[in-house]
Amino acid sequence: MIYLRLILCLAGLFAISARAEEPAACCAETPAEETPLTPRSLYQLGATFTNDRGEAITLAQFRGRPVVLTMFFASCGYACPLLVSDMTRIQDALPPDLGDTTAYVLVSFDTKRDTPAALARYRADRELGPQWHLLHGDDDAVSELAALLGVKYRLEANGMFAHSNLITVLNREGEIVHRRNGLQGGLEAAAQALTAASTAP
Repeated sequence: MIYLRLILCLAGLFAISARAEEPAACCAETPAEETPLTPRSLYQLGATFTNDRGEAITLAQFRGRPVVLTMFFASCGYACPLLVSDMTRIQDALPPDLGDTTAYVLVSFDTKRDTPAALARYRADRELGPQWHLLHGDDDAVSELAALLGVKYRLEANGMFAHSNLITVLNREGEIVHRRNGLQGGLEAAAQALTAASTAP
């Protein structure tokens, strides 16, 4: 009987010790994807887009990496090719490790013609690498994102779009940390903003 009590006593001590080693629920680390988004995060936008591979995607899926984003349309003959070229120049200006982990996102204004298949052709024609994401959305998703970015666009009678020429840099939480407005210059500042965004906590 005494031997049995001794065994039970030791078992109780081991159980208490094990519980003491377990971290308290309040102190356990929360994975980044489960932490709340900040009020300034573009990733609060819940709209679903479709990429050029036909996959459904939300902007929040880019969380955890810096992003360079612009809105465009594939049949644009002047401004949009310059915007995309500037984004490639920003990519080339970054250190290889940062250039390869940054996401380069193109979201089309043209919800009718820029289907995922059309965007896939655009990717091939421009030889855009795997870090590039070409997105098609419905009218509501596109207009809401444009409003959040401060981008204005309008469909013209000839089927082309008049639009703002804006390249936006997001940090790892989807917050806007830099804007390059226009079609000339400012690439060094954008690259610096990306570098800072990649190292910020």
